[in-house]
Order: sequence, then structure tokens, then C-alpha cells
Amino acid sequence: MLLVGSLFLVSTPALAEESQTSLSYQVDSSTVIRPLDPLAPDPTKPIVPADPVDPAGPTPGTGGIRSIDYASSFQFGKQGITTTDQTYYAQDLSYQTTEGAQTSGPNFVQVSDLSGTGSGWILSVKQNQQFHTTANQELKNAELAFLKGEVVSNVDQTYAPQAEEEVVFRTIGEEKNVVTANANQGTGTWLYRFGQKPGDQAVQLKVPGSSVKYAKEYRTSLTWALKNVPGNQ
Repeated sequence: MLLVGSLFLVSTPALAEESQTSLSYQVDSSTVIRPLDPLAPDPTKPIVPADPVDPAGPTPGTGGIRSIDYASSFQFGKQGITTTDQTYYAQDLSYQTTEGAQTSGPNFVQVSDLSGTGSGWILSVKQNQQFHTTANQELKNAELAFLKGEVVSNVDQTYAPQAEEEVVFRTIGEEKNVVTANANQGTGTWLYRFGQKPGDQAVQLKVPGSSVKYAKEYRTSLTWALKNVPGNQ
């Protein structure tokens, strides 16, 4: 028996329709960015830093769409009185991780830009007065310096601002630009950290042997400021 069959295939024109997909961001000035881990910045894992100078804890950040979220205080510890030149280094930052572990890492300053403009910003700092006691006795010619400065973030490093690797406070009251984010740089959260790991000795204080020293605590203060790049508002 011979069976003969046939199949006819008919081509049907394909039909298509387009739909549009979009996502819009808006500025949220209520967002508060907590300090991040200087060893591995992750916005989902903020830290709780200790303040070595003030037991009440760090000063809150400035808030806003462009903010200084956090700035380390520096503690140089208790030192013996001497008549020879000395160099001291600030203690590492002590902090608690999201998991509750107590650890340490580099001191840092954290800046967030959530403006969505890409217009850039400048972080500056100045030393307000010489190290002095509560009786205003100065530690003459003491010189503070930041070493091994760099910026880190979870944001692509293509957008990284430029950071000063070394900052020396030779003139009291002189404002220094230490991090500059030009157009389309510095968006998101960035940490200007001093050193890459604990024990890097990246915040330095030089004290001449000729300086008169009293058996007292000496302090100074720094003012950090965030401003627009000139010409970009």
C-alpha cells in the first residue's frame, strides 16, 4: 500500500507592538547617610564609629542633598615630655560593624552628593588654632599632617574625584582644598581616608623638642567645608 501525503505551510506575518519603559529619580533632601566602613564601603552596611575625643560620640553629619556625613576626630594619646623632636601618629578609628563586631580601620571624612546634577563639589579643611591647653598654652610650631590620602566608594572609580595624598597644616587658619570632584564626578558617597589599613600611620603630628610642654592635654579643631566647583552651581 502506498500512502502519499502532503503538507502546506502558510507564512503568517508577525505582529509587533512597542511599549515604553522609564525610570525617574528625584532629589530627596531627607536622606541621611550614615558613616560607611573605610575598609569596604557598602551603603547597606553602615558602621558606628567611636569618637576618641568625645565620649558622647561623633558630631552628626550636615545632612542635605550634598553633605559631609562624618569626619574623624584624632587622638594622639599620652606622651612623655621630652626636649627632642618627636613625631606622633593618630590612633586608628575604632568602630562597630553592622554585624556587631568591634574593629578598627583608617580615619576618614565622608561626603555624599545626592543632588543628581553632576556639577561637582570641593571638600576643604582648615586648622582653626595651634594645639593648646585649656589655659591657652600653645604647643608652639607643632605641625599636623594627613598622609596617604585617597578616595574610596562603592561607586565606579571612573567617577572618582581627585584627592590630595598629602596635606600639611603649616599655616594656621589657611583653608586647603583636599578633594575636588569636577563635572560628572563625585556622585554618590565617597570616603576620603588616610591610609588603606589599620596601623598605616597616616595622620601625623610633629612636635619640636624646643617647644615648651606642660603635663596637660593639648587640643585643636578642624573645620571641614563642602562647596560648589567655581562656575558650576
